[in-house]
Amino acid sequence: MALIPRLYTCQIFQSEMASGLQCNANSMMISLRPKVEVVCYSSFVRSAKRRQQGLRLEFPGAGRGRQVTVAASPPAEDTTVLTEPLTKEDLVAYLASGCKKKEQWRIGTEHEKFGFEVKTLRPISYEQIATLLNGIAERFEWDKIMEGDHVIGLKQGKQSISLEPGGQFELSGAPLETLHQTCAEVNSHLYQVKAVAEEMGIGFLGIGFQPKWALKDIPIMPKGRYEIMRNYMPKVGSLGLDMMFRTCTVQVNLDFSSESDMIRKFRAGLALQPIATAIFANSPFTEGKPNGFLSMRSHIWTDTDNNRAGMLPFVFDDSFGFEAYVDYALDVPMYFVYRKKKYIDCSGMSFRDFLHGKLPAIPGELPTLVDWENHLTTIFPEVRLKRYLEMRGADGGPWRRLCALPAFWVGLLYDEISLQSVLDMTADWTKEERQTLRIKVPVLGLKTPFRSGLLRNVAEDVLALAKDGLERRLCKEAGFLNEVTEVVATGKVQLLSINFGGCTNVGLKCILSTTPTSQLGFKHESKRKQKICSRLPFPIHREVKFMARIQTNKQPFHSDIIYVGLNKESIIPVLDDCIQ
Repeated sequence: MALIPRLYTCQIFQSEMASGLQCNANSMMISLRPKVEVVCYSSFVRSAKRRQQGLRLEFPGAGRGRQVTVAASPPAEDTTVLTEPLTKEDLVAYLASGCKKKEQWRIGTEHEKFGFEVKTLRPISYEQIATLLNGIAERFEWDKIMEGDHVIGLKQGKQSISLEPGGQFELSGAPLETLHQTCAEVNSHLYQVKAVAEEMGIGFLGIGFQPKWALKDIPIMPKGRYEIMRNYMPKVGSLGLDMMFRTCTVQVNLDFSSESDMIRKFRAGLALQPIATAIFANSPFTEGKPNGFLSMRSHIWTDTDNNRAGMLPFVFDDSFGFEAYVDYALDVPMYFVYRKKKYIDCSGMSFRDFLHGKLPAIPGELPTLVDWENHLTTIFPEVRLKRYLEMRGADGGPWRRLCALPAFWVGLLYDEISLQSVLDMTADWTKEERQTLRIKVPVLGLKTPFRSGLLRNVAEDVLALAKDGLERRLCKEAGFLNEVTEVVATGKVQLLSINFGGCTNVGLKCILSTTPTSQLGFKHESKRKQKICSRLPFPIHREVKFMARIQTNKQPFHSDIIYVGLNKESIIPVLDDCIQ
């Protein structure tokens, strides 16, 4: 997802801000006026422009139009013919071209979720996903993205839906001006997915790691780049295939105004990424049992491929800037090159060699900026630099958290006072302390020891800075952090808290093992409800329709405790409550 300046004008009727944005805390009605100017570069000396009209950010009830099918392509759609070789200076200039004036800063959110069959709880196959994609395209005016004969994604304006290697369903959102728009986009997407998936008997779960099924049970998506990655991953780490097929994340993409602004935000984001991981930890189960981690997804990245992942200590060097990141990226081994609608396996090869026409897979051929952009997407640190910054440390989760994560980072990084406070707070953190947090947080979360206290104490201060930063935006956005306020205050992970009565707690336990109410042996509905509800550790507000049982002697569970699903007639409404 690219953050393009002046994507559209936005009005949310009420008090006017200096940037021209208008916010209304009462109605939160959003008016989007499409207006796009995309600038594409064949090189930064030889630039060419392309203007495109008609961005659509769809909401329920929108009119229908003509469908379009587009061929699969790299992340950047523009192909280039070079008249002279790219240089390292071109690659540096590419990153620098992301600098934008503050009034042009936008918020991008990407989120993934697991699909499953409601009746069997099994992961959905590619054939089911293809039917789902076709249904969404036909009903809600999305253009299909094809790779050969396979539909592998959808595109609508600057939004796209894509498939991760194991069929994880991802929305890459449009660049938006406010968190209200971000949350509306999330709601619109989930509405559309549910409308089609429910008719197919498909449900979705927002969580960071596949809680029930083994790696061998996960389907493989028919995408060329994933086949290359699947063959390469076992050579460089023990958990790479788990990362590909069994993890889901939420990611926030933010802009910068200059190289110095990028450096400050990059450092703040890296230092605080373990805190974000702890607050949004949401992957404590593997194959139906507690796995000993609060964020199994985060732990997996520690042994996926350390040549392209991690905390990037060089970002804190005095010499860091765009050029230093280019030097780092040039030394990250390649995965592939995309030519003639096919992925060519270049795994382990050097982009530096590619710059000089010495890539063994395609000798004599030179890279384009599209190749460079492709390569940047195969680098996976906790914060990633493209022409914007990506915050990558959070687990997938329920829909309110999809709104809370961008609120967290916008409050910290888009407000000068909060950003400087974060930099002051973390200025004396050592490389060893940052790495220790990176390793321990997936296990201990907010209860990770840090200096004279717990990480939760630091998180409380950070959350207060995020709220203050949002308040100063004057858009009534601080409420989006309410979802994580209790998490920080208590240090508890909701999926492991037996006393927590939220839908996510219930939904996951029903995923693990489900028993229809018709098999419970109660003859009368009222007696059945009374007996079930009397054994629950939290109040029941809706009709009990099925129950699940977990047997474990690991804390904080007790042995043979019964949990129930709430609402309607099957598991999917419970999960709907969790992700919508």
